Amino acid sequence: MVNVIDNPTIKWCSVTLSDVIDRGKRLEASVFDVEAKQAFNIIKNSKYPKVNLISPDGFVEKAHYGGRLKRNYIKPNSINSIGFIGSSEMLDIYPNPVKFMLNDKKVEDLRVKENTVLISRSGTIGNVTLVNKTLSELLVSEHAIRLECFDSAGYVYTYLKTEIGKKLVCSNIYGAVIQQIEPEHLASVPIPNAPEEVKKKIHDLIIRSYELRDESNVLLDKAEQMLVEELKLPPIEEMQNADDTVETFNVKLSELNKRTDASYHVPVVKAIVKHLKEHADEVTTIGDERISKQVILPGRFKRVYVEEGYGRVFIGGKQLGELDPTNKKYLSLAQHSGRIEQQLALRENMTLITCSGTIGKVTLVGKHWENWAANQHIIRVVPASKEMAGYISVFLSSDYGYELITRYTYGSVVDEIDDNHVRDIAFPLLKDKDKQAQINALALKANEKRYQAYCLEQEALKIMDEEVIYCK
Repeated sequence: MVNVIDNPTIKWCSVTLSDVIDRGKRLEASVFDVEAKQAFNIIKNSKYPKVNLISPDGFVEKAHYGGRLKRNYIKPNSINSIGFIGSSEMLDIYPNPVKFMLNDKKVEDLRVKENTVLISRSGTIGNVTLVNKTLSELLVSEHAIRLECFDSAGYVYTYLKTEIGKKLVCSNIYGAVIQQIEPEHLASVPIPNAPEEVKKKIHDLIIRSYELRDESNVLLDKAEQMLVEELKLPPIEEMQNADDTVETFNVKLSELNKRTDASYHVPVVKAIVKHLKEHADEVTTIGDERISKQVILPGRFKRVYVEEGYGRVFIGGKQLGELDPTNKKYLSLAQHSGRIEQQLALRENMTLITCSGTIGKVTLVGKHWENWAANQHIIRVVPASKEMAGYISVFLSSDYGYELITRYTYGSVVDEIDDNHVRDIAFPLLKDKDKQAQINALALKANEKRYQAYCLEQEALKIMDEEVIYCK
């Protein structure tokens, strides 16, 4: 008697006993997923010989992750401190650690070397990044597997970033509650061994892409340092010192601004605004028409998602720090075209600010995000001109801008701010207009480098697909 599956939406496949043995005697359906099986067949039928990712003739010399240890966090900028980030933050172009640990031998397992491929091993599986100079200066949690390659790290990174690579990695997931993979699960992932010239071409494109990201970070550091020097701003810790000892403080009735929550009136905000007024040419607000044309907070709506190629790229606040956001969704143009054009679409040189959940993440929209869409948890600041775009982003992404943004936070369960709050954020104009123009130019130049980095990575992915994976 033959069992017939009537429901065409059910994914199924037959599995031989030898397949089960080859896959480590695993019986979970995810290990034999239809799409994963198709991915294996595509690699099997590709032009070049296949090797296992981690093997004597493979690409990876060592695969490991940091050991678990008691995390004794210390204050930022403490003597001999080092930033600590997780497997989601490692995807950011310029990770901004909020946790710091003592930089000693105890954290040795959490360090990462340049040109190491990192791959997330728990929670969201299979997100990859390459360790550049920026990332090598931080500690990365044990939730990221380190793949130390013999050479061609850029080639391995590109392969694992493709859809085929992700499916092969995710076919090894285990765990009922928290899903995970282990280094040994990656050992048998097949990877085409392309000719040296092809591997080198892909590797070099990725290495240059990550060098450009480093260069953009250096430019932004320089821009912020110029801002701090011009406004004679002391370290933010000095401005916050009063908060460490003061448990109560007085607020005049005239300063309440209809807000009775203590967080709105913290002394650090008053200290920053007072200092800006003393050292800036003028302190205005983001809503000033000289600063911004519009401040947009999209309304809530029921989303209709479609497959890639049939809608507009759609991202959220968690992805703002990434160059090419992972886990992108695609919003239906047929259902949402009007809302996309009026509220959701991103335009080059907009400043984006997260306004729900995690408040105050700031990024400047690059050319490669032009016409993408972002959700209603992100406020868009449309600059009054290109001459103001970079300067807005530099100030709001600074420690001082962060304090001025987050003072408006409200909500007992989910933190929120709205577009009216953003319009009211204090904003300094410098006395030295040439310095202000230089800061703006540095930020725009940094964004241009990130656009170039994106283009190089996309070129590497295209070569991997056309000349390696699908080449017959």
